[in-house]
Amino acid sequence: MRSLDAARDTCERFHPGLTKALDALAYDERERPGSPVIDLFRAHAGVGLLVPRSFGGSGADPLEAVRVMRALGSYSPSLAAGVTMHHFTVAMLYALADEADGLTGAQRSLLADVVPGQRLMASGWAEGRTGQSILTPSVTARPVDGGYLLNGAKKPCSLSRSMDLLTASIALDRPDGGRDLALALVSADSPGLSVHPFWGNEVLAAAETDEVRLEDVHVPTELVIRSDGDDPERIEELQTAGFIWFELLISSGYAGAATALVEKAVRQNRGSVTDRAALAVSCEAAFALLEGVARAVRDGLGGEEAVAAVLTARFSAQRTFVRVAADALELLGGMDFILSSESSRIATSVRPLAFHPPSRGSSAEALLSYFGGGRLVLG
Repeated sequence: MRSLDAARDTCERFHPGLTKALDALAYDERERPGSPVIDLFRAHAGVGLLVPRSFGGSGADPLEAVRVMRALGSYSPSLAAGVTMHHFTVAMLYALADEADGLTGAQRSLLADVVPGQRLMASGWAEGRTGQSILTPSVTARPVDGGYLLNGAKKPCSLSRSMDLLTASIALDRPDGGRDLALALVSADSPGLSVHPFWGNEVLAAAETDEVRLEDVHVPTELVIRSDGDDPERIEELQTAGFIWFELLISSGYAGAATALVEKAVRQNRGSVTDRAALAVSCEAAFALLEGVARAVRDGLGGEEAVAAVLTARFSAQRTFVRVAADALELLGGMDFILSSESSRIATSVRPLAFHPPSRGSSAEALLSYFGGGRLVLG
């Protein structure tokens, strides 16, 4: 399909040779536990997609990024789901680098090594609430000399076995008895950090989504990012921006999987011309919604307006992708189903978009409030 070819061309521009390397693997090889797809991603300059050029990265804009993710999802839904966690974390952290005093020297030094060292970041951040305090982090932090001891677990946590760095949201006590959200940058080889099996489904099995435990993991003070008196909303605003990136990127990866099935049905001339055209139109329209929000974010849309826009696009596309994947599977027919599990596994891999936060049900009241002129407060 023309649009998927364009997405793959975009991916090739940022990651030369990656689509060819992925295509050379059988689908089962790409999607199995222990698959080489994350190593291939790293070997083809994958980690730098959203890293600013000033830090040696590619500096892709949101529209380019969603097209790259669509291309990756068309080959490996697991890879797209996994690296979304790296990319949206990068987008948040490097936003601080643009501020004059946004990072300590140690933090800036760590980020400066991401591209040269091809360092992958896993996300242990709490989910954000727009216009309200964020949800309680699952990791606790106890102050000690020179830093903090972290305890807790992040599950599920994608890229758990390939990560070089875990970004963990923590709550820090204030002298007045309140608590501030902060972000700890934790090296994956820190004593006390361990990875344990958690994912039990063959779908998205190559995303390395397991449990990460932290038991008295020491993090130096200079590797903790927190709000301050001059900018008390700093971390929450960062979370909101990261939330927008996450929704765009994760939705685009699943869009790639759905489009791959539609492409297969179209190329094999399955069903009637009308059936194939309807399938392609629905798929293209859904991705056009995501591209539209990506363009708007690129051009400056932010805050609650961007959150509402991206959730509207995601929830609309979410239902469409499941339907077009099912319809494409039907057009491909019984013999395709009998002779190989590939098509049915791709169709199934589209469904988990519904399981990423926030759910449609939990967002319904907040969106209705926003559409009616109120605030957008996600719980």
